[in-house]
Amino acid sequence: EPRSAWCCLAWTLLIVTMNSLVFVMNLLLLFVIFTIVLLPTIVVVYFGFQCHSRVLHSAAHYCKSILDDNSSSALIILGFVIMSPLIVAAMAIYCSLARRLHLFMCFQPYSKAVYKGEKWGWYKEGGLCNCAKGWNTQVKAWV
Repeated sequence: EPRSAWCCLAWTLLIVTMNSLVFVMNLLLLFVIFTIVLLPTIVVVYFGFQCHSRVLHSAAHYCKSILDDNSSSALIILGFVIMSPLIVAAMAIYCSLARRLHLFMCFQPYSKAVYKGEKWGWYKEGGLCNCAKGWNTQVKAWV
């Protein structure tokens, strides 16, 4: 049966809040995984740009004694070359973790705001998401 206007508005705000929290949690997880996996690339490119004489030309000891312009250029090139496989690895890790945690299944449909139905609860298979209750674990995202 349909809800009243005020109840529908309250449930809509609750669903929007929950969907926003799930979205922020996905973004935070994505940011943490990409930062950790791409850290070697970030460090290599940073030191390459920091020690190159035409970019920043730092006065640090390691820039004067270890890295000259040729080795700084090599670091910059190496950093950008290893970036592509690391991005693929980071995305694979994120997708695997998001699928294991059922994060994409936690978005609630807005029909729950309009019609009275099941209450949210903690489910063994899907966490707080009751839409994952009957979820088939054999379904692939790429099919």
